[in-house]
Amino acid sequence: MLVITRREGEEVVIGDPANPLGVVRIASIKGDRVRIAMDFPREVAVHRKEVASQIATSGPAIAGKIRPVTE
Repeated sequence: MLVITRREGEEVVIGDPANPLGVVRIASIKGDRVRIAMDFPREVAVHRKEVASQIATSGPAIAGKIRPVTE
């Protein structure tokens, strides 16, 4: 695992810098919350870990049925 320190507004380029696969930017930091902005082509799947786990166990058909937990 690669661990990189970034400040708000700074970016990480994924892939070849001349033709990157995507860019991850630290959008904001407020207390213990970090907002991350990801810029990837539509054909690249990007999921939160808990959603990716559900897709892995239930298959891709569940992807459109997952809803956030309401409190």
